[in-house]
Amino acid sequence: MSNALAIDVRGLTKRYDGRAVVDNVTLQVAAGRICGFLGPNGSGKTTTIRMLCGLLTPDAGEGTCLGMDLKRDAPQIRREVGYMTQRFGLYEDLSIRENLDFIARLYELPSRRDAVDRTLERLGLASRQKQLAGALSGGWKQRLALAACLMHAPKLLLLDEPTAGVDPKARREFWDQIHALAAEGITVLVSTHYMDEAERCHELVYIAYGKVLARGTEREIVRDAALVVWAVQGEALTPLVAPLKAAPGVLSVAAFGNALHVAGRDAAALDAAIAPWRNAAALTWKHTDANLEDVFISLLADAPDNFAKAAA
Repeated sequence: MSNALAIDVRGLTKRYDGRAVVDNVTLQVAAGRICGFLGPNGSGKTTTIRMLCGLLTPDAGEGTCLGMDLKRDAPQIRREVGYMTQRFGLYEDLSIRENLDFIARLYELPSRRDAVDRTLERLGLASRQKQLAGALSGGWKQRLALAACLMHAPKLLLLDEPTAGVDPKARREFWDQIHALAAEGITVLVSTHYMDEAERCHELVYIAYGKVLARGTEREIVRDAALVVWAVQGEALTPLVAPLKAAPGVLSVAAFGNALHVAGRDAAALDAAIAPWRNAAALTWKHTDANLEDVFISLLADAPDNFAKAAA
């Protein structure tokens, strides 16, 4: 792979009904890195992932995945990557072992029984191998789905919101496994809505309305956003939200526990926006550091809606 990039694509574009759901996306991920792919629902994350793994053909753009051409080598890419879909896609009326054996058959793995045994042990599924997949909890289904992705020893994992609907303990165990895989040299592109998961990634890409709005490490993204943030604490904060959001200079207003974060890029404009409430006796105002959620909410507020453009 050139420059040891597991993913190296430029200008990826996919249109449906005249709307670019993925619009000129450029993405590079080095081998052995965990890249968090963030964005709101409908932002183009799943479509991008499906183009990367050879399930969809881009309308425009070019590049490589594991050194293979995205368009010319799509069938080979599908055999070399592990793709975990948003929804559990295995057979619920088969046992864990039967599902993995079926996947091993699809990939025509030699020594199929040994491959299944290794995978069961690797993911901690051996003691449950006879259990029906349909009887598993969300966390165990997730673990089985990851096991199925790893059966053929891929060097790249594409995980589409893999922790949606599972409990915090299962999410933490899942991320421990992801970091262990990355330590083995496996590259991971994982889409997520959870900020605590984003913080566990080596680097991040934020996409909204089909366009990449930010990329880099957590520290780089927060720094480059150059947000000014005020935190306000006190009673009855809810009535402040609507007028603050409507005030000039305010990009985002978000609740964090018993505080609101009010963010903008122009310090003077933001000061003017919060001025009507600065001296309220029941409120305490202070400057605070921006966090990822402040940044992403603010980026989304700035981004043009691709659907609105197509419908106009």
